[in-house]
Amino acid sequence: MLIRCWGARGSIPVSGPEFLRYGGDTTSIEIRSGGNDIILIDAGSGIRRLGNRLIREPAGHLSMILTHAHWDHIMGFPFFKPIYTDRTEISFHGCPFAQDSLRKMISRVMKAPHFPVDFSEIKARIDFSENCDRPFAIGAVTVHAIPLSHPNGGMGFRFEEDGKKFVFLTDNELSHIHPGGRSFEKYVEFSRGADFLIHDAEFTEREYGKTRTWGHSTYRDALRLALAAGVGKLGLFHHNQERSDDALEDILRDCRRIIGEQGASMECFALTQTLETAL
Repeated sequence: MLIRCWGARGSIPVSGPEFLRYGGDTTSIEIRSGGNDIILIDAGSGIRRLGNRLIREPAGHLSMILTHAHWDHIMGFPFFKPIYTDRTEISFHGCPFAQDSLRKMISRVMKAPHFPVDFSEIKARIDFSENCDRPFAIGAVTVHAIPLSHPNGGMGFRFEEDGKKFVFLTDNELSHIHPGGRSFEKYVEFSRGADFLIHDAEFTEREYGKTRTWGHSTYRDALRLALAAGVGKLGLFHHNQERSDDALEDILRDCRRIIGEQGASMECFALTQTLETAL
């Protein structure tokens, strides 16, 4: 399983010299299975660059999983070039969030007056599967879901192939249980033994004093989860829109200090929008 990140920023895209190392695009993750199944997670602004790459490849089938309906996770869809060619087939997987179907959720970003091209005008063949309550397969990859602790709901996912496990839990508040969310212990159980965990780490402890219930975790809570679950790698994700590269490096130093003090061997890093890792 190959995992690429095309966007790791939270809430809104950012630009500027202070964001060059970790990038400013919002959530977009690509998974390539051993059989070259292509799975895309979310359609934040980073999906634009991913689409530029995919449009140069032979036409094929794409599977897309949406974690939730908040704007920063779907705003890039109208700029995803493969949807404008009839050589593309996309299967959407996920849950209806906030009483909306997947189709309504993704087509809404292209409705007037928000965008000049309507969803009905795209050329790609698209189908939707709203499957939340049981595991499902995409090629050789088995996908498990868990509700996120986040306003308006959402789903986190675990991807398994050939004994390897990748867990993706963005927009997940570990210190506050939102309606439909799960306890800290349930997220530990879901992530247990993962080779790679990507988790929301938007806030510092000081910031969280003002942002509790906003739907995001502190980086220390994400680290606590990863250590409790015994994961191999932790990727800090959903970087705050004001978090500079230097500030992220400070957070990483603190995480690695804590890991060392606990005698753990877990690798920890903050995702960049050019990260590529194989499991």
